[in-house]
Amino acid sequence: MHLAKLHLVNYKNYKDLELELVPGINGLVGPNGAGKTNILDSVYYLSMCKSYLNVNDRQNLRFDENYFFITGQWVLENSNHQVQVAYKAGAKKQIKWNKKAYDKITSHIGKLPVVFISPYDGDLIAEGSELRRKWMDGLLSQLDKNYLEEIQRYARLLDQRHALLRNMHDHRIFDTEALEVWDEQIVPCGNYIYQKRKEFLSEFIPIFKRFYAQIGQSFEEVEINYRSQLSEGQFSDLLKNSGKKDAITQYTNVGVHKDDLLFQINSHPVKKFGSQGQQKSFIIALRLSQFDWLKQHKGQKPVLLLDDIFDKLDNQRVERLIDLVSADYFGQVLITDTDPKRMKSLFRKLPVNSNLLQIKDLEAIPL
Repeated sequence: MHLAKLHLVNYKNYKDLELELVPGINGLVGPNGAGKTNILDSVYYLSMCKSYLNVNDRQNLRFDENYFFITGQWVLENSNHQVQVAYKAGAKKQIKWNKKAYDKITSHIGKLPVVFISPYDGDLIAEGSELRRKWMDGLLSQLDKNYLEEIQRYARLLDQRHALLRNMHDHRIFDTEALEVWDEQIVPCGNYIYQKRKEFLSEFIPIFKRFYAQIGQSFEEVEINYRSQLSEGQFSDLLKNSGKKDAITQYTNVGVHKDDLLFQINSHPVKKFGSQGQQKSFIIALRLSQFDWLKQHKGQKPVLLLDDIFDKLDNQRVERLIDLVSADYFGQVLITDTDPKRMKSLFRKLPVNSNLLQIKDLEAIPL
């Protein structure tokens, strides 16, 4: 699987851009602000039906425009397929597969897997647990539509339970039976999500450790620990015991919406004790493991998007990473960088199936 052609109209800073890409490694070189990241983001959009960077589609519009198009020509098993995203301000966006619009956008997610490695991924380490849960959920949802539906259902049930808690607080009552109505629905949903996350991590963590060993230093030992309240007892009992506290706080204090992943290096939190290079290596290994996991389960190689990944990595880590992603195990790769000399030097060592482009004046020029 690979993206052969990309056409952007009014997407972010591009009025009209057409790109041809090779199935192997594609490099995009240019200064900060040239629009390299926006190209990667558009590829992600064609896969996930949303921007990696902006949740609000209005923020993806070119200045003073009210619509954008992204069109991609994909090659799957020697057949060409067109995917188009169309968005107009004030209207519902459309995703089309071979010119036929989806009834449900979620039907497209997972068809064209991509993995995006971005400087913003550092937030997975630095920020709160919600981002790490979203990362897990996004990955599992690409593979398992039922999981996606259960995540959405859990969120709806949680909102309704919170509305009840607020109502009870406003009327100064505590209605156990009313809470139980929602608990009976949310418990099986939460248990399902917890089990799926556990199964996923039992497979994923060994893959992650292997990739980190290939990028990092030999003395660095890494770990991912899954922390969930559901490991401490039955979800139904946890909800029952937390009922009065929930009524006071007007919030559900137990459940899979409180799950977290603890990232460690040499038995210490990466956030506090990892150097910038170690943190970046941790994130890259996390994303490459995501690639591996998707490849194993979907039977196809995701497109790998590497945005400005060389910053804060020493030369040894850079070379190991390039050797890794240029191997036959990986498929199509898009890499951005600001340094043309570094990219030319790295690309000289790559296989013939590579393509180096300079992004200048909103155009892509062979370098």
